Amino acid sequence: MALSAVTRIHLMVISLLVMWGAVTGVVFGQMWGGRTTALVAGAVAGLGAGIGSWLSRRHMTAFLQPTPSPAALAAREADGHAEGITDGVIAAIAVYQAAVFPLTPDGVTGEERELRRTLAYRLAASDGLPRPVRVSAAAALEALDQGLDAEHAQAAMTALSLTVYDHRSR
Repeated sequence: MALSAVTRIHLMVISLLVMWGAVTGVVFGQMWGGRTTALVAGAVAGLGAGIGSWLSRRHMTAFLQPTPSPAALAAREADGHAEGITDGVIAAIAVYQAAVFPLTPDGVTGEERELRRTLAYRLAASDGLPRPVRVSAAAALEALDQGLDAEHAQAAMTALSLTVYDHRSR
């Protein structure tokens, strides 16, 4: 099995840290209390350095990876923007759903319901929203606008959530 250059560099750094920790522990142990203390201090220091290096392996390998290109960074930023908008759409439609099917009979005024509906429609029509999510959001909004069946509206919300989940797994 061939190891990548990053893995080899990481293993060399860990080896150096463990050796340096063990030697330092032996030196200080010898100064403080003799041979037994030196062996114990060296073992503890070497073990501590090894465990610390192992726990920080992700940070070390991330540091040794090449810097992504500006195009790759822009693509990540665009994906993050789209994910943020999809989260906002789900939240806005869920708030609108709570206005359409309130828990108490007079829980939401008509004006508040219209404001929630307007916000949900504006977010669902956003340009940064992926097409499959936009179509699923439109179906959920249609089910809520009908306002007749809470189960149908909940099924549309579930379909929207699954569409968002499927879009994120790509």
